[in-house]
Amino acid sequence: MRIAIVINTSWNIFNFRMSLAKALMAAGHEVVAIAPRDAYSEKLVAAGLQYVPVEMENKGTNPVKDLLLIKQFHRIYKTVQPDVILQYTIKPNIYGTLAARLAGIPVINNVSGLGTVFIVKNLVSKVALALYKFAFQFPAKVFFQNNDDRELFLEHRLVSEQITEVLPGSGIDTVRFKPTENFSRNKDFRFLMISRVLYEKGIAEYVEAAKILKAKYPEIRIQLLGSFDEAGNIGIKKTVFLDWIKNGEIEYLGTSDDVASVIAQADCVVLPSYREGTPKTLLEAAAMGKPIVTTNVPGCKETVIDNQNGYLCEVRSGEDLAAKMEKVLLLPEEQLQQMGKASRQLALDKFDEKHVIGQYFKAIQQISERKR
Repeated sequence: MRIAIVINTSWNIFNFRMSLAKALMAAGHEVVAIAPRDAYSEKLVAAGLQYVPVEMENKGTNPVKDLLLIKQFHRIYKTVQPDVILQYTIKPNIYGTLAARLAGIPVINNVSGLGTVFIVKNLVSKVALALYKFAFQFPAKVFFQNNDDRELFLEHRLVSEQITEVLPGSGIDTVRFKPTENFSRNKDFRFLMISRVLYEKGIAEYVEAAKILKAKYPEIRIQLLGSFDEAGNIGIKKTVFLDWIKNGEIEYLGTSDDVASVIAQADCVVLPSYREGTPKTLLEAAAMGKPIVTTNVPGCKETVIDNQNGYLCEVRSGEDLAAKMEKVLLLPEEQLQQMGKASRQLALDKFDEKHVIGQYFKAIQQISERKR
């Protein structure tokens, strides 16, 4: 079969969907990556995928451009002629589904996070809900990354229950992401947050927690790894962000293609996000045996068994985040190590990518049988 994977960036395919793509190719399928061109497009080709570029704005909400996106997807799908299309992120899920319907090609959609649709209530979010409701009449399958998101879509009657299924996030490669051989606690205890610099990821709360903790424990390091993003009203202004760094509240590490090596040097991984699908960074941290502090919200809470492999904190509360981070900081070495081991076990039992890949193969097989 020829299978298309459609996402809003080539980077996303390379970093989050390559294990699935490789498993499909190993099973004898052709895999076509359809995404905007970026620095990772050629890496997809080098890995054995076919690549077709599409022009798509990640954050844009121009209705004319979005309608033209349907036309563009339809042209690509008619040219590529995939047997099934796997779509991720909001624009492929909506406009790609409508184009695939016109082209007569079955699709499997993945709601990997709700973005601002259910966080910010405005005209754009209302339009997005209406578009979801219309487009989601047509997929063969819709995967969700946590049950809260699935229930929210069902509550708003955006999708038929019988085509929905919950995946354990994107899954994690527990062979590639594994604990270092010898456990050692840093003398300058290191908290690490991995995220784009957006308010909805809880960056402001992380900085507030950093101020509280560094006033008491000046030797600790509170780090941030991730790309800068001033998009819309959710991006943090560069001047504000640079002031935080200048004042020493957080240590900015920039970006990296080797996230595992950065996680390996941390003592605890933190994500105070307002809502997620299931954050890949926390799955990576769990697989590498790191304690986790994250918010008690859909997507994030699935990665922590409170008081076993980390702590859940209140959303939008820098004070409570600081309190939970302090609890990790004050753990005796043996308890800190046990908490890391619990994270690793959770990753193996619940989030191993083999579970995700298996469910995709099953859904693709069902479509193949229906065609026959």
